Amino acid sequence: MVLDANLDEDLEQIKTNDLHVVETCPLLAPIEIKAELPITPAIAKVVSSARSRIRNILNGSDRRLLVVVGPCSIHDVKAAKEYASKLAKFRDQVSDALEIVMRVYFEKPRTTIGWKGLINDPHLNGTFDINFGLRMARELLLDVAKLGLPSATELLDPIVPQYLADLISWTAIGARTTESQTHREMSSGLSMPVGFKNGTDGSIDVAINALLSARQPHRFLGVSNEGRSSIVTTTGNPDGHIVLRGGKQGPNYDQTHVEAIAHRLRDRNLLPFMMVDCSHDNSGQDYKNQPLVLQDIAEQVRNGSEYIVGIMLESHLNRGKQPLKDLAKLEYGKSITDGCIDFETTVDSLTALANAVRERR
Repeated sequence: MVLDANLDEDLEQIKTNDLHVVETCPLLAPIEIKAELPITPAIAKVVSSARSRIRNILNGSDRRLLVVVGPCSIHDVKAAKEYASKLAKFRDQVSDALEIVMRVYFEKPRTTIGWKGLINDPHLNGTFDINFGLRMARELLLDVAKLGLPSATELLDPIVPQYLADLISWTAIGARTTESQTHREMSSGLSMPVGFKNGTDGSIDVAINALLSARQPHRFLGVSNEGRSSIVTTTGNPDGHIVLRGGKQGPNYDQTHVEAIAHRLRDRNLLPFMMVDCSHDNSGQDYKNQPLVLQDIAEQVRNGSEYIVGIMLESHLNRGKQPLKDLAKLEYGKSITDGCIDFETTVDSLTALANAVRERR
């Protein structure tokens, strides 16, 4: 096809870009938000020392268990701070057996539509004040760290780490994104240990391939601390591991599954250690089953299993979940995403797990 050089139609009448974009708004640069809400030496020590302890658990040199526990998602900062205060006090009581890290999730992957998390929509009303959401998230992470409590999160948008990653001690890559090249590349440059969940279909190879990929150096497009589009070069992250969360075929936390997966890891020249998510398909999508999953894991640990090195638990001040409809009627301390067990049940369940670690054969 030969283009007509004399075509005199106005280019504005033949628009080929932004056909479905309503507007673009400036995003504050990471350096600006970090300057407003800076990390202090004391907080940096909390983050860094927790990362070191987590690495030791993941490589088997520390025989305690890593516990990532907290709300499914953060939607109420006041409730999150109260939860963090309670968790910090309990953490000290079981620190000989458990390394407790608070689950502080600001981003929610959605299968179709729904609230995408505190960063995306901090006011819970569809105004999508993302700049405010980033500030809100960073401020909460600082407040949690001031209690001496490390934080864990799931990183979904590859731009977000520039704003928050210096305050995170452990990160998850979710079942929907473990297979994503973008998230594997991002993980290769993260400074903390990263847990890759098995696929929603139960596939373990997806998670194994992800952690193998993340161990390698990568070059990809990203955003600099100054907010400029950049080419990012990474060294690779040696602290990747898999997280079992069940799948469409059912749970995968039982001893038979765990031992089979440990052998598969060894076959790929990887350490045979893994975490277990007590929620999602391992609980049959019913939050009330999480303590039952944890009981099974505790028995495996008590009986001498070395393969399970950590667990995840969805927990809030109050049990259950509630719909996000009328903000004025939201119950304080109750999840608006997945259902959670209440704090008292959390304490009972984790105390039993700590005792299993202490009694391990």
